[in-house]
Amino acid sequence: MRYVNFENIKVSPEWCFKNVRSVEQWTHGYHRYPAKFLPNLVKKLIEEQTTKDDTIVDLFAGCGTTLVESKIHGRASIGVDINPVAELITKVKTNPVEPVTLNKYFKCIVDTLEKYDALSYENKVVHERIDYWFTSENKEKIAFLYNTILSIKKCLVQDFFLVSLSHILKNCSRWLQSSTKPQIDPNKKAVDPFSAFLLHTKQMLKKNEEFYSYLKENKYLDTKCEIKLEDARGTSIDTNSAGAIITSPPYVTSYEYADIHQLTAYWYDYVTNLAGFRQKFIGTFYSLNQKMECNSRNAQKIVNELQTKDERTAKEVANYFNDMEAVGKEMYRIVRKGGHVCIVIGDTTIKDVKIKSAEVFYEILKSVGFKRDTVIKRSIPHKLMPTIRDKDSGKFTKLDNANHKLVYPEEYILILKK
Repeated sequence: MRYVNFENIKVSPEWCFKNVRSVEQWTHGYHRYPAKFLPNLVKKLIEEQTTKDDTIVDLFAGCGTTLVESKIHGRASIGVDINPVAELITKVKTNPVEPVTLNKYFKCIVDTLEKYDALSYENKVVHERIDYWFTSENKEKIAFLYNTILSIKKCLVQDFFLVSLSHILKNCSRWLQSSTKPQIDPNKKAVDPFSAFLLHTKQMLKKNEEFYSYLKENKYLDTKCEIKLEDARGTSIDTNSAGAIITSPPYVTSYEYADIHQLTAYWYDYVTNLAGFRQKFIGTFYSLNQKMECNSRNAQKIVNELQTKDERTAKEVANYFNDMEAVGKEMYRIVRKGGHVCIVIGDTTIKDVKIKSAEVFYEILKSVGFKRDTVIKRSIPHKLMPTIRDKDSGKFTKLDNANHKLVYPEEYILILKK
């Protein structure tokens, strides 16, 4: 295997997309999501690495950026994610509803709000964690909104309003607004759920209409787009069916997506036991195997170095790299001969050990059979990616953390061919 020195790769300015606001285009802004895939980056990969006849796959679909951009380009697409909140968001973002119909249902919801009776929802039982996060007043209003939306029989219309409600939950809770970690802000004045829901839904209605009109005009409304609630390590996607995989895997010290989306998960009955839910995710600190051996030489070197400092962390990182090897094998199975995998991934540091995730995954992809096409380094605009991490955990943090350190945000784009 020919060695590639990732440190010596120069940053490619054309892949940095400074001063862009693509996260506000189309339906990309429907729902907050940590470390969102930059739409302009996906757009460029689609235009340079795929053809009209290709099916594009994203095995870590998240909030659906790859699938939205695929539809905009008239490409069939399939997304996979283990998180039911991600599945809901992606389904809504990629399936615009006929605007007149959607506006009619919105007016009905607005009219229904005038009939709200707080006494009917007093002491409503949802989940003990909901009582932890919400005041009684906001909990009652959210319960009313939720029940009103569930009364809508058209699935896509119902899902549209569920996404809007999901988006505002954090604002209406006691969750510290600037934090991705679940922690209460004792001084926070939570937003009124009715006002927040109406404001965000109006914004979504406008974007839905723009997206619907564009797809209709270009005859892309019926372009195949599917989101599967599945594990990236083993999917139901047909062998040799994808022209390209465009995805961004979770970092080894990733956001805890199960924790971040727990408000929606509890309200929508997606989960009752958060601990069990956490263990399904790749890149989580809650999934812990005992195996310390990795097939990747780069991965094993990192694990060995970590083991001298903290055995638990070494096991967690080994588990992550072994899971990513399973993902690499699944990618090779799915992609057709001549097709590409385009992986956007960055490095981090844990306990002063450099976790070279990009190099390790590049080695994994080569070992399962992919051939190198190119490796690109890009810098990430500071407004799109937090630049402060905890020295020990590698997780994003704030300046007031005594254990913080500043990092210059860069990531790699791995483009390999089958």
